[in-house]
Amino acid sequence: MATLAELVQERTDIEAPVLAHLQRLVAGWGVLADLCFSDLFLFAPVRGTHERFVVLGQMRPTTNQTLYLDDLVGHVVGPEERPLLPRAFALGSVVEGEVVVPRRSEPARLVCIPVRFEGRLVALLTRESALSVGRRPGVLERVYIEVFDRLARMISSGDYPFPLDEAIPADSPRVGDGVLVLDARARIDFASPNAVNALHRMGVYSGIEGVRLDEAGLQQTAVLRAYQMRLPVAEEIGDGGDTALVFRCVPLLEHGVVTGALVLMRDVSDLRRRDRLLMSKDAAIREVHHRVKNNLQTISSLLRLQARRVPAGEARHALEESERRVRSIAIVHEILSRDTADEVDFNDILPSLVRLAEDLASAEKPIRLSHRGDAGRLQASIATPLAVVITELLQNAAEHAFPPAAPGGRGSPEPLAVQVALERSESALEVTVRDNGIGLPEDFSIDAPTSLGLSIVKGLVEDQMGGTIAMRTDGGAVVELWIPLDHSLDDLTTL
Repeated sequence: MATLAELVQERTDIEAPVLAHLQRLVAGWGVLADLCFSDLFLFAPVRGTHERFVVLGQMRPTTNQTLYLDDLVGHVVGPEERPLLPRAFALGSVVEGEVVVPRRSEPARLVCIPVRFEGRLVALLTRESALSVGRRPGVLERVYIEVFDRLARMISSGDYPFPLDEAIPADSPRVGDGVLVLDARARIDFASPNAVNALHRMGVYSGIEGVRLDEAGLQQTAVLRAYQMRLPVAEEIGDGGDTALVFRCVPLLEHGVVTGALVLMRDVSDLRRRDRLLMSKDAAIREVHHRVKNNLQTISSLLRLQARRVPAGEARHALEESERRVRSIAIVHEILSRDTADEVDFNDILPSLVRLAEDLASAEKPIRLSHRGDAGRLQASIATPLAVVITELLQNAAEHAFPPAAPGGRGSPEPLAVQVALERSESALEVTVRDNGIGLPEDFSIDAPTSLGLSIVKGLVEDQMGGTIAMRTDGGAVVELWIPLDHSLDDLTTL
């Protein structure tokens, strides 16, 4: 389905400022549909004519049944289907009549409301409802319709939507959550049953009609700001305990003068309680990662101390390799301990892995390491084995890229250059480790690795990360890893 901006560009002559006005209108018009218990449509004339109109937007109410099960956005209608549209656009005023609902072959009440921007008619908003509403009208229905009519007049005059309306968050209150209608002096004219229940949870039990929010013991900063600035204002208030309400105050204007306000309110106590619980769990997870990192660093220190007490040879070399592997895992947990998510930016880890490999350098074996590309954020189930793999590959290059120097001679005349390249797509991460050494032996096969390090690399890449590894000679040894990323979320279920 095309977006509003795409439809405007393809089908109409509407310019950018008008498009922004219409986008603000549809961003929060769910409140309008709920207030009038009706389906809402936004129509704009097709480019070059005022007889045919394209549907730019459609909104169904949550307070009543919809008349339209199909999405009509993008449809073009002519005077034979909606004869009231050309008439309303030509007159520039509210026009009422009937329309036949497609697929139901029954008439519905239609109200065409002009949409103006800076005094110019730019579109039509239609309110469409059944001729006989399926619920008996009462005080609540009458008040809601009256408020909608006041907002409709603001739409017709260009005062609504507001030019500087705040972005509406996902947890913004709707009409069904609770409604207060205030008069010109900010006193409560009407409170819906859900609003009364929400106020009861805030400790307000006495009659509230005719009083202001501050007189009822509640903050009314949002109301005062909305009246003063003539703009919608949202605010969250609490009772100092577990109860929290979100207020959104929408001023109602007549000829630029505030004549009242619509206050939407929602009890978000459960949401805030869950937020606090999640924050507590996030803190606990970070603490776990921090402790794991500390434990791994302790193990690394023990291995390092043990290696110093072992005579030079294979045993010391094995302990030093194990110490570097443990340290590479500790680096991942250190990054995880700083964030609430179970993922890390791998480019924050890579410099530390490079420094680990630089520890292998000496005056006789200088190493020049570099890295490029961006791996982005990776799940811990991918970042941890990948850190170990890169550490092993860098260590392998440092030890085997050049043959050892002959007795009394010198090694390679040039320093060892190793580059790690990262390239990420939507579904995979490609890692290339390249050096300028002598390359791989002629009989080398990754399927039959001869060293423990390469056996670890192959196992981690293929078994734990579900990827592939290839090694070849091209001006030195080249290792290419391909790691799928779409399966990483599945691994979370096994943590």
